[in-house]
Amino acid sequence: MENCSIVIKPALQLVGISYCGPYSSFPDEAIRLQTEFLARKHELNDNVKSTVLYSPNFGNEAFATYWACYEVQHLDEVPEGMVQLTIPAHRYAMVASSNKRIGEGYEQLHAWMNEKGLEKNEQAVTLELFYIDEQHWEEEPVELLIPLKD
Repeated sequence: MENCSIVIKPALQLVGISYCGPYSSFPDEAIRLQTEFLARKHELNDNVKSTVLYSPNFGNEAFATYWACYEVQHLDEVPEGMVQLTIPAHRYAMVASSNKRIGEGYEQLHAWMNEKGLEKNEQAVTLELFYIDEQHWEEEPVELLIPLKD
């Protein structure tokens, strides 16, 4: 669990699209959503700060809400069907993983949090950061961040 750590992320200004539905539809709907959003990246013009795809998500025992977003400067006009949102600054437990091993990454991160006595902030969103390289679609680096109680 040497790849687990605590990080502090400043507030994030994001623009993206979302999906809300039953857990049984994941990860297929998450992949579909990200693919749809990547195809619309050009609509954001030069406002995208980096190539990192942010996927804030929040769920309970019945359903989850999942986003595909890019970090941007504040936009006066948001493309149709997209939403602008701000994720407040938080302290997170983080693990480096890959898009092929997200489940294992979360298991490792939860075990590390339990070992360290860290508790999830249930009011904040979990973040998945996808470091997408257009050349290597098969397996890409992902950081999983779980917000922590102060």
